[in-house]
Amino acid sequence: MNTGYMSEETRNDVVVIGGGAAGMMAALFCAREGAKTLLLERNEKLGKKIYITGKGRCNLTNTAEPEQFLREIPHNGRFMLSPLSHLNNEGTIRLFNTLGLATKVERGGRVFPVSDKASDVTKTLHRALDAAGVKILLNSHAEKISRSEDLFTIDTADGKRIFSSALILATGGASYPATGSTGDGYRFAEAMGHRVYAPVPSLVGMNMNSDWHERLQGLTLKNVTITAKTGKKMIYHELGEVLFTHFGISGPLILTLSAHMPDHAEDTSVTLNMKPGMTPEELDKRLIRELTENSRKQLNTILNSFFPQRLAGLFPAICGLNPEMFGGDCTRADRKALLNGMTALPLPITGPRSLDEAIITRGGVDVKSITPGTMMSKQVPGLFFAGELIDVDAHTGGFNLQIAWSTGALAGQSAAAYVKNRR
Repeated sequence: MNTGYMSEETRNDVVVIGGGAAGMMAALFCAREGAKTLLLERNEKLGKKIYITGKGRCNLTNTAEPEQFLREIPHNGRFMLSPLSHLNNEGTIRLFNTLGLATKVERGGRVFPVSDKASDVTKTLHRALDAAGVKILLNSHAEKISRSEDLFTIDTADGKRIFSSALILATGGASYPATGSTGDGYRFAEAMGHRVYAPVPSLVGMNMNSDWHERLQGLTLKNVTITAKTGKKMIYHELGEVLFTHFGISGPLILTLSAHMPDHAEDTSVTLNMKPGMTPEELDKRLIRELTENSRKQLNTILNSFFPQRLAGLFPAICGLNPEMFGGDCTRADRKALLNGMTALPLPITGPRSLDEAIITRGGVDVKSITPGTMMSKQVPGLFFAGELIDVDAHTGGFNLQIAWSTGALAGQSAAAYVKNRR
C-alpha cells in the first residue's frame, strides 16, 4: 500500500531508475561523491542487456582517437563532447582495470574482457556498487514519478513510495524489450515536459522485397561496398561484409547502414558493389576474357570464377539473363547487365527489422532539453538523463556502450553535486 510517509529508509539523495550500463555507472559515480544512492531495476538482475552485447562477450568500448570516436556517433555526436571529456574511452578502460576487470583490444579497436564473458562486466560493476554503498532494489518497477517542493516521489508497481532530492533516468531505449527496455523512460520524460523523438530500430538487419534473397540465405560476402543515396545525396558508402538472410540482408555493413537510413526507406536507393577492388574497365576486360575463353560454357558456370557457387548460379537471373546462356552468345548489352549487377546491384530494401531485433534505439529524449555539461534537464531541476534513453546513437564497435558509461558517469557525479549544493 502506498503511503506519503517519508522515513530515512525511503528518503534518498539520488534515485537512479534503470540498472543497465548507464544506470550502474551513474549510481557508482553518484555514491562515490558521498550521496545516498538508490538504484531501482525492474529485472531480477542488473545489466541484463549487457549479457547479450558483443555476442555475449561485451564489447565495452573502443580505443578510437577522439575525432574518430565522434565520427562514429552519426546522430547528435557533438552533444557527447562534455560527457566524453568527463569519462572517455581511456578512462573507462582504466576504471574497469582498477575495479579488477582485465581487458584486451581486438580488431578495429574493440575492447573486451580478457575472459570473453559479458557477465564479468556486470559482476565487476555490481561489486563496485556494493563497495560504494549503493542500495539496489531488484524486481522494482517504477510506475509513476511526480515532483513537488524540490522532491521527487517514485511509486513502484509493488506499492513502495520512494523519495529523492535528485533523479536519474537511465531506463534504456526500446530495443530488446525482453531485457527491460520497454520505453518507460520516454513516458516519464514526456510527462515532465520533455520532447521525445519516437524510437526507431538501429544497428539492425534490413528487410528486402526480392525473389532471390532467400535463396542466398546464410551467404556472406566480404570486401564488398554498400552505397546509399537519398535523392542525389550520398548518406553512406563503406567497404566491409554483408550477410544474406531469410528476410533480406544483414552483416556489419548493413547494421551500420541502418544507423544512417531515413525513417522512410523507400526514399533511399541502396546498391551493392561486389568487386570494389577493380575498376569498371578492368572488370569488363576480365569478363570479356572469361566469356571468350569459355564460349561453350553456360553463364552460371562461367561466373563461378567471380562469385561463390550459390551466387554464381543465381546471378544471371538477378541481372535479367538466362543462367543457361552460353558465354559465346552474350551480347554487349548482356555483358553490361552483368557488369552493372557486379558493381551496382540494387538492393530493394523496404525498411529495418523490428525493435525486438535492434541492437540499439535511435530517437529518445531531445538533447536540446538536456545540459550536456551535467546531463541535467533544462526544464526540471534535479532531473538527469543517461544512456540510450537520450537521442544519441552510434555505430557498432563499443561506441554505444561508451555513450552509456560517459553519460552515466557525468549524470551521477552531477546529481551528487546538485544535492550537495542544495543542503
